[in-house]
Amino acid sequence: MFTDEAKLIAKMAPRLRKALIVDPTPASARLLGDLLRNISQGQVFTAQTNKRGLEIASQIDPQIMFVELSGAGVDGVDFARKVRRGDMMCRQAPIIVVTSTATAQSILAARDAGVHEFLRKPYTNKELVRRLEAVILRPRDWIEAVQYIGPDRRRFNSEDYTGPLKRKSDVRESSDSQRVLQAIRIIKSALPALSSDSAQALRALRAQAADLQKVGVGMSDVALVTEAAELQRTLRDAAETGVLDPPAIAKASLPLLARLPKDDGAARGRDQVVML
Repeated sequence: MFTDEAKLIAKMAPRLRKALIVDPTPASARLLGDLLRNISQGQVFTAQTNKRGLEIASQIDPQIMFVELSGAGVDGVDFARKVRRGDMMCRQAPIIVVTSTATAQSILAARDAGVHEFLRKPYTNKELVRRLEAVILRPRDWIEAVQYIGPDRRRFNSEDYTGPLKRKSDVRESSDSQRVLQAIRIIKSALPALSSDSAQALRALRAQAADLQKVGVGMSDVALVTEAAELQRTLRDAAETGVLDPPAIAKASLPLLARLPKDDGAARGRDQVVML
């Protein structure tokens, strides 16, 4: 009979078939690789520099990545930022930063670059399994904004809320409403970026429009579904013609932006909402 840990590992194994380790120290990379192979029997690829790590990531599409926080030729924060803002298939894959020393500043920088978790050296097999469980079995919502791209930086799940709203339907409605507001705030922040970072702004707009349409269907909000579909149509037209028309995109966004509370200040209009 499986132990609890063995059952846990069995659940995670399908998501650990291809792992990438970016570490300037071969011995350190080898130790982590051996532990991963013992856990999943998957393939482990290693790189000693950010440049080589990014090349391998684009070639193999890893399911999970480990990167040293700092070292010769390795910068974990920069690596995460380039993966998240790139076009590789693995751009949303979990990234775990490994380090023996971490300051509050470096932890915040890594979090803001889109890192999922930290693994502090020296670590045990049990600690590694805990980090893997966190990123594989307890995934967080993906945030596709302009200033931030990565897993939701809030570590709580609003559906676990047990305050004044007691019924599951109340909690779901509250969660859906918050999700709608967050998506619209991201749209608001993406519109000005169409002139400065058009690629990411368009990616953020597409992601939020699709999310709003999905939430609208779940909420039976026909107007929201229609408004999100109109924005999607405008973005699709821009992609098909190859002509970026910011005024047209802004016009298509107006019905959605009108849903923001009147006291929604400038700070709310930026990506601050995903920095909680």
